[in-house]
Amino acid sequence: MSFLFGGKPQLSSEQKIAQAEAEIDMMSDMYARLISSCSKKCIDTSYREADLNKGESVCLDRCVSKFFEVNLKVSEKMQGEAQARGGGGGGMFGA
Repeated sequence: MSFLFGGKPQLSSEQKIAQAEAEIDMMSDMYARLISSCSKKCIDTSYREADLNKGESVCLDRCVSKFFEVNLKVSEKMQGEAQARGGGGGGMFGA
């Protein structure tokens, strides 16, 4: 009954599990997109060397950094819009 006094309603165990599974699915999807896009952009498919060279390492570092920066900005924007509409809801990186 905490929702009557301005708090969030309590979720059942099933709802918490479903929410956690949805979050895992979102994180897995984000990781797959990150790997796919940064690999295509930064790693030469001829694989002449066993290890990443310096250029590939720097490219991957920048790509991953930009990917997370954009993802965070989009998440914050979506949370702001949800709150403006009256919804709560945390996102991947939110509360």
